[in-house]
Amino acid sequence: MNKFPKDFFWGGSIAAHQCEGAWQEGGKGPGIMDYCTAGSYEVPRRFTKEHEEGTLYPTHEAIDFYHRYKEDIKLFAKMGFTALRISIDWSRIFPNGDDNQPNQEGLDYYKDVIQTLIEYNIEPIVTLFHFEMPIHLVRKYNSWLNRDLINFYLKYVKTVVREYKGLVKYWVTFNEMNHIDPQSEASDFFVYMLAGLTYDELPGDKRESLATIGYNMTLAGVKATKLIREIDKNNIVGCVFGIHPIYPRDCNPVNVMNAFKEMDRDYYQIDAMCNGKFPTYKMKEYEDFGIHLEINHEDAQAFAEGKIDFIGLNYYQTGVSKTGEGNENDEKLFGGVQNPYLKQSKWGWAIDPVGMRYLLNYTYRKYGLPIMITENGLGAVDEFIDGRINDDYRIDYLKQHLREMKKAILEDHIECIGYLMWGPIDLVSATNGEMKKRYGFIYVNKYDDGSGDLSRIPKDSFYWYQNIIQIQGEEL
Repeated sequence: MNKFPKDFFWGGSIAAHQCEGAWQEGGKGPGIMDYCTAGSYEVPRRFTKEHEEGTLYPTHEAIDFYHRYKEDIKLFAKMGFTALRISIDWSRIFPNGDDNQPNQEGLDYYKDVIQTLIEYNIEPIVTLFHFEMPIHLVRKYNSWLNRDLINFYLKYVKTVVREYKGLVKYWVTFNEMNHIDPQSEASDFFVYMLAGLTYDELPGDKRESLATIGYNMTLAGVKATKLIREIDKNNIVGCVFGIHPIYPRDCNPVNVMNAFKEMDRDYYQIDAMCNGKFPTYKMKEYEDFGIHLEINHEDAQAFAEGKIDFIGLNYYQTGVSKTGEGNENDEKLFGGVQNPYLKQSKWGWAIDPVGMRYLLNYTYRKYGLPIMITENGLGAVDEFIDGRINDDYRIDYLKQHLREMKKAILEDHIECIGYLMWGPIDLVSATNGEMKKRYGFIYVNKYDDGSGDLSRIPKDSFYWYQNIIQIQGEEL
């Protein structure tokens, strides 16, 4: 047997704020990502709290998936997709987040998207929170620092899951909330995308604020998991985590230990959602920092009853431990210390196909739950040459990663149930708001200055992926 399993999900992942546009249509309220400008990793410059005249906000139009989803889904079907992961924008359903009644126009829109997917025999996998939250919840309630957000989130979840009962089977509670840990260097950046706050706005002890946000989101996730299964016992619930393995800089035992701690730090929420208990080691760590969380006696029961059914992993790169001995001359980038054995993408991300196999093995042996690769892809600058887009570099990247995934499934016996490439169509980059950082199999005629007619053009990789799906990955 040299093929992927027959029921393996082949497809892609997209997010509402990066593709829909129509930010003031259909009864939608303003969401936190609607305030992001383009072109900088620096949080204070990118994440303004008011709209400024003459400033470009890429999410406002994005790639206009809101009006063009039927065309795009038809192209996904032509490739042979059997699954598409989408996200629902909370601010389309409850424009303010604390509204008494949902916005029916928003519910109808997503129902039509879901039904269109089903018509093409594409399994809808729905993410309930992918950096999309009504800005009102930040301004009035201080976001996830306030436990009231859990109830607002659960009301939203209950509304959506009931609305699409029988249409959607696979649900994802959160996307990449693991990037907001008190010890994480990425907290400065991700704190806005997850909570709509900038690091400087966090009150009091910054570490305690980050711990509070992380705990409240984790608690909301397990409560939502139980609720989703109560609404329909056939529902399958997971959570998506962005994990990149960390290698030690050498075999010095001190550096090996530091690398383990640095990598495993991203797993505490997975531990909580898979083991039925918020991890004791994390609570002890918070005690060491003098962090005090608001916890009530019902929380333990929520963790016990809200264990997830599958794990979603977003994998792009590996890193080298930033701490340890002998690191005085290491070059540090956004993704960490450069690995001399690996090439980097144009944006400085280490390209490591074997790292995907390692991550699948590490996570599966830790929890024994089915795993879905929910994001993986190469951001690159694509160009038209002689009327076509030859993206052999993307084909090579994906081919290498699929080969390692295949080894994990067929040789290591890992239960990996799907590969959802990010993003199957060009969309706005979440990290810098750019269009020139393209991932898709489908080119979108849209540029960083807002120009372009939004036409869709298949790249060479479109036809390559189409063939890979047809032959179930037999020839890689």
